[in-house]
Amino acid sequence: MAELDTYRSKRRPGRTPEPTGSRARKKSSDSGDRFVVQEHHARALHWDFRLERNGVLASWAVPKGLPMDPHTNRLAKRTEDHPLDYIDFEGEIPSGEYGAGAVKVWDSGRYDLEKWTDDEVMFVLHGRRVEGRYVLIRTKDDQWLMHRMDPAPEGTVAMPELVRPMLATAGRLPTDDDAWAFEFKWDGVRAVAYVDGGRLRLLSRNDRDVTVSYPELRGLGEALGSRQAVLDGEIVAFDDDNRPNFGVLQERMHVVDAARARRLSQRVPVAYLLFDVLFLDGQTTTTLPYRRRRALLESLELKGDHWQTPAWFNGPGTEVARAAQENGLEGVVAKRLESLYQPGRRSTDWIKAKHLRTQEVVLVGWTPGQGRRQGRPGALLLAVPGDHGGLRYAGKVGTGFTDEMLDDLGARLAPLDCAEPAVPGPLPRPQVAGARWVRPELVGEVSFSQWTRDRRLRQPVWRGLRPDKEPGEVVIES
Repeated sequence: MAELDTYRSKRRPGRTPEPTGSRARKKSSDSGDRFVVQEHHARALHWDFRLERNGVLASWAVPKGLPMDPHTNRLAKRTEDHPLDYIDFEGEIPSGEYGAGAVKVWDSGRYDLEKWTDDEVMFVLHGRRVEGRYVLIRTKDDQWLMHRMDPAPEGTVAMPELVRPMLATAGRLPTDDDAWAFEFKWDGVRAVAYVDGGRLRLLSRNDRDVTVSYPELRGLGEALGSRQAVLDGEIVAFDDDNRPNFGVLQERMHVVDAARARRLSQRVPVAYLLFDVLFLDGQTTTTLPYRRRRALLESLELKGDHWQTPAWFNGPGTEVARAAQENGLEGVVAKRLESLYQPGRRSTDWIKAKHLRTQEVVLVGWTPGQGRRQGRPGALLLAVPGDHGGLRYAGKVGTGFTDEMLDDLGARLAPLDCAEPAVPGPLPRPQVAGARWVRPELVGEVSFSQWTRDRRLRQPVWRGLRPDKEPGEVVIES
């Protein structure tokens, strides 16, 4: 069969389990023709869409899978015709062979043909997972687009472009354990993951796209395959004792160069710890109670080299807190079992209780360093929200810096120079002597022992910048 010459030329019999295409099978005598969608985990995950036609399977590779609503068009690439035997093929194409990777049948069934020309194929699918009218259209650049002509399946909604994370309130652990779930608090940065067609997009808490910064997390998209999902979690890096460490993570947080991010992922790998699901397969889940969202999340069985779903506990909360402290973790987050997910809101339905006292701060100035810190910042001048709006001075931090942190801070602070402080006086002269004031645009985090009577941070230690947060988001934690 000349139609299969291209197919055969790309495959070596005996080295791949795929059908050889040496003989054609008769078409079914049923009135409808057959179709198959195969999920193909090759070098790039895609879905192979095949229609039975004239004794072969006319084939297209669809990188992000079949569209499920008429507002989303999907790119499709015409590939070589495949033999009819391929319609139920599943298996592992060995490394080194054309199309190497796992193939499994995602959906199959019958289709009704409405139109077939060189530039347009229109049909109605009757599958186990997909029902509806579709069209494949060839574009001017010889690519194809796949479009769903019917409305989205009843009850499904489009995947949201943005869901802002729900925030916890600092406080003490609740005592009515039966009404709460308890999770460990991870010392990292929040990120919301959007997965569509096996592709991952990561947004920080302040809506910045940080996907390029964490290349080792992209496999999470492939792990979900064709499933659409919006997931909430924390990105962490580990120290030599295998404990989440915010200081270690600092090296990964500001990287926007893809090549540098790939190098760092080998030396300072991160993990994405998942604790919520906000959208799944055409359904918004934020209106479900916590207990049901957690059950959905766990049903996804997401566990890989760089992502996992840590356990939650039903109490007692004091025992969970004790276990967190014994394992060197930051604390515990208590979540009301019946609570809904409130995007972008800080709620008392989530309470964070930390062992280590930390505070987000706004940088309002710095004092020049001396000795080893000559030419770099020696200390940072800090502010927190004031009682009646604006900012108030909160003290000075001069410890907890690495040389790399100081170099980075110097570069980031230099363009922000301004003549006057962004905090009202009077200011303590010994602390601000020789100060260089900056516009209040950078957020950082410190640990500290307590608040002093004049409401300044006692014994603050620098933990790092928080590029995932804006100055207006800073709140008094304790």
